[in-house]
This record gives sequence, structure tokens and C-alpha cells, in this order.
Amino acid sequence: MSAPDLRRLWVRLAQAAGLAAFVLLALFDFTASTADDRRFVALLLLLVPMGLAAATVPLWLPVHQPGSRRLPVAALALACASLAVTAGVVLLSGGAGIMLARTWGLAESAGLIGVVFVVSRWGAPRLAPWAAVAAGLAVAVMPLRVGTDSLLVIFGLLQALAAAGAAGVGLYLRVIAAGRARAIALVRAEQRAEFARDLHDFIAHHVTGIVVQAQGARFVAEQDPQRVIVALEQIERAGAETMASMRRMVGILRNPDAPPDAPLAPLAGVTELEPLLTGFNGAANAPARLHVDGDLTGLPVEVSTSAYRVVMEGLTNTRQHAPDARSVDVVVRRTPDWLLVRVADDGASPRTAPARGHGFGLIGLTERVRALGGTITAGPGVVGGWVLDAAFPLPAAVAR
Repeated sequence: MSAPDLRRLWVRLAQAAGLAAFVLLALFDFTASTADDRRFVALLLLLVPMGLAAATVPLWLPVHQPGSRRLPVAALALACASLAVTAGVVLLSGGAGIMLARTWGLAESAGLIGVVFVVSRWGAPRLAPWAAVAAGLAVAVMPLRVGTDSLLVIFGLLQALAAAGAAGVGLYLRVIAAGRARAIALVRAEQRAEFARDLHDFIAHHVTGIVVQAQGARFVAEQDPQRVIVALEQIERAGAETMASMRRMVGILRNPDAPPDAPLAPLAGVTELEPLLTGFNGAANAPARLHVDGDLTGLPVEVSTSAYRVVMEGLTNTRQHAPDARSVDVVVRRTPDWLLVRVADDGASPRTAPARGHGFGLIGLTERVRALGGTITAGPGVVGGWVLDAAFPLPAAVAR
């Protein structure tokens, strides 16, 4: 049985138990109220509180929607009716009580306490406090229907404490639910920020390749038409991949009700670097070579996908800023505690370090790597060119 099904089962059991307890209290009220010799009068006077007790059931038994406005309005009306009955009984009896019963209506008391709980838990914020206070006051003064003895006053105080406890439990569950809702909203906001970064990472990579291939096709069109056909096929394939990625990401971004565990982006990892380099080599003058040291399987998803994005950003920067590069080396090394990634080219074109750059690629990549506890640097290599280095710490269990 799944967790939602189990939760629904517990709710149904709680509802059944509450309804059974309410029926037992109603039977007790009826028996106690008809034990007197004047049974007809007692039964007649019992009809009103029994009707009020029955009227509480549609309020406390169902599961309501958060922020319900009808619930506190109905609860307020019911509480006012109960207070009116109590005031009428007290005024007509002069404080002696004319219920001719051994109980003031335990079913009604229990029902109103349940109403206090559900109003505190599910009612609209502006109306719920008034309805809860009114229902609690009705519960507190209900024993006065029988009399004004000190024992009955004590029972009234005990019922008021029970109503206050029900309100406290309802408010606690309300706060917990609100905190959970805020946490979900925060996760969704973080995911949408992640979508924006991924949109740049994936789309910029493919679009840059399309532009480079289109420029190359223009120059070779007259010399070798066959190469133009190959370039056009690569442009078409890259464009299709770009559109598919955009549809997935933008579709989730536009959907405010997307579940928090919706996929952030295509989960490409370090085990899929070879197709990435193959696509790069088909559109660039500088061949990219992949060097792998260690077993790359079994890495945490966030580490593997982030390492993939490091390589993607490095290749994109080489394509954009180093058109004179003749080779690109991609090195991925796994040690017991770290995953190390390096993208190095031999281009001579001057470039700007990411801390001083104006693009969002390396800046977003730096945020991603640091969020995982890693480090990333970019700058000129010792023998020239440009080097992008990233290091990701591996959890102890994964490292072993």
C-alpha cells in the first residue's frame, strides 16, 4: 500500500472512530434526559441540543480544503445558535436549569470541540479566529443549562480547556502544513532557477555549434558541396536537439503546478561525454580528445551531471573564444575522494576569467560547483591556451 493510500486509510479510520464516539455520547444524552418521570417534557427540551449536535457533524467529520470560507461562517452560525439556546435556558430557569436532565448535551459539546479543531486547521484566516472563539465560548457555558453549581462551572472550565487544546492542535497542524507548503514553493523556485541555468548551458552549446557550422558551410559551399550537405545535416540535428530541450524546460517553467520532483533537464552525466565530444568535433576545427582515469560509474547524479556541464561549458567557450585552437583535451579523473575535471585548449586568443566575465555560463557553473562543495577555476594555461578545472568532493560511501 502506497503512502497516500495509507494516509487516506488512517483518515477514514479516524472519521469512523469519531462518528462512533459521537453516536455513543448522543445515546447517553438521550438516556439521561428521559430518565426523569417527566419524560415527555425532557424529550421535548432535548430536541434542540440534539439537533445542534447533529448539525456539527457535517462540519467536523469531512476533510475540508485549506482556507475554506464556508466552514468558519457555518461554525459561527452554529456557535451563536448554541449560545442562544444556553442563554434562553438560563434566563427561563433563573439559573436553576430546566433541562430536567442529568447532562447538558455531551454530544453537542464534543461536536463543537471538533468544530473548533477543524476551523482552526482549515478555516479562512480572517474568519477562523472568530468562529473558534465563539464555538469555544459556547462549549464553556453549556453546563449552565443544567444549573450554576460550582461543579458545573468546573465542567464548563474543563470543556473550555478542551476547546483550547483542540484549537492549539489545529493551529499546530496548520503551521506545519504552511511550512511544508513554503518548503515546496522554495524547492520549485530553486528548480526554476536551475532551469534557467540549464537553459543557458544546453541551448548556448547547441546554438553556438549551429552558428559555427553555418559559417563553415558558407565558406566551403563553392569548393566542396558535399561537405555543405554534411554540415546542414549536423545543423538540423543540433537544431532539433535544441528545440527539444527548450520545449522540456520552458514547459516546466510555465507550469506553476509542476511537481517538485519533475526532471530538471536531460540528466546527461560523465558517462555520456563521448557523444558530446563527437558533436563538438563535427563542428569545430580543433579535435577534442577524452581522457578518463578511473571508474566513472556509480557517481552521485548531481556530481555526474555537474561534471558534464563543466565539460560542455569548456567546449562552448573554446568554440566561441578560441577559433584558432588546434586541440582540446578533456580529462576526467576519479580519485578515492574527488572527481577532477579539466578542459584545456591551445588557443592563443585572449580571454577573460569568469569572475570578470559578463556571461552567465561560467558564473552559473561556478554557483553549481560551489553548491556541491567543489571548486572551479579558469585561466591561462602554463604553456598557453586556456584551462578550466573543476573538483567535486565525493561522499565517503561513494568514494569507497
